[in-house]
Amino acid sequence: MNRDLAMSVPPPTPIDVDGILNALESAVVVVDSSNRIVFLNSRGEQFLSASAGQLFGTPLHTLLPGDSPVFTIIDLVRDAGAAVSEYGLTLESPRIDKHFVNVQAGRLGDQPDHVVLAFFERSIADKIERQLTHRNSARSVTAMAAMLAHEVKNPLSGIRGAAQLLEQNSEPEDKTLTRLICDETDRITALVDRMEVFSDQRPLERTAVNIHQVLERVITLARNGFANHVRIREIYDPSLPAVDGDFDQLVQIFLNLVKNAAEAAPEKGGEITIATAYQHSVRFAVPGLSTRTNLPLVVSVQDNGDGIPEDLRDHLFDPFVTGKPKGSGLGLALVAKMVDDHGGVIEFDSVPGRTMFKVMLAVAQQPREEDDD
Repeated sequence: MNRDLAMSVPPPTPIDVDGILNALESAVVVVDSSNRIVFLNSRGEQFLSASAGQLFGTPLHTLLPGDSPVFTIIDLVRDAGAAVSEYGLTLESPRIDKHFVNVQAGRLGDQPDHVVLAFFERSIADKIERQLTHRNSARSVTAMAAMLAHEVKNPLSGIRGAAQLLEQNSEPEDKTLTRLICDETDRITALVDRMEVFSDQRPLERTAVNIHQVLERVITLARNGFANHVRIREIYDPSLPAVDGDFDQLVQIFLNLVKNAAEAAPEKGGEITIATAYQHSVRFAVPGLSTRTNLPLVVSVQDNGDGIPEDLRDHLFDPFVTGKPKGSGLGLALVAKMVDDHGGVIEFDSVPGRTMFKVMLAVAQQPREEDDD
């Protein structure tokens, strides 16, 4: 029977590799040991504003300035022998106009002196740029929080005190109104207390933190509370180095993300996946810094809920933006601030049935060994 089944299976259809590459939205360019173009796909022709026939054998430096970061990336690939990714590069020359891109590069397997370059244009690069600017959302709340703490809490205390005095001499039917005043002032005070966290400008006291111990604490809290109705899957890279950060704040970051995931997951069949990974040679151009930041440690929190509404996505990390009926819209803004304080980046991707938040963090610097003499 097995032999008959095997004989009935049709032979595999030959795969058109060029067709696959031409179907990609990214521009793929291959250069040889002299940085001459030896291959490019259809999107690469559009990117470089010329046909493949015109570009074969053309030195890349005739299309890009000699100081273009692309040549640094190529050198890194050849020197390190590993793939390299760069986010948020601006490429410009009279030949190709101006492009804002992400670049991924790696060696060609059977020809290690050849380098494959993939350029991802604005559709993806803008997403990364937007995630990098979420830190600005958190910073914009800081001044507001300090102002609210000073200008709002003091009058609220006076209003509550006056309502309590009125309550002592009021008729029973009026006490409902005085109690309403007290309850509302308490609610606003609690909201301001939450916002005061944003005004804390003290630098983090960072240490080497085991991110899996952080996640273990978060999962214990989740399973014994708000996430007891969902299944939590853990997919960890046990070889991860320590994170450069503050243990308590990292717990708060991922506790907020897991809580959001638990609330988004369906009551029946709800699932949260928490994963850790190390991404090699990934660097970000962080606003305010002249150098690129290495953020190789990635922690992702994924749920199988309905997804984030389209109209919220561009402003998800802004304060007071929420899709929850009773939400304050400060949870993700606080997460953005704390990730920013760690020098990290947070991004998300959402489609119906899968929403993933990814936090990228720096590796803790190993202390130098003292000389024995």
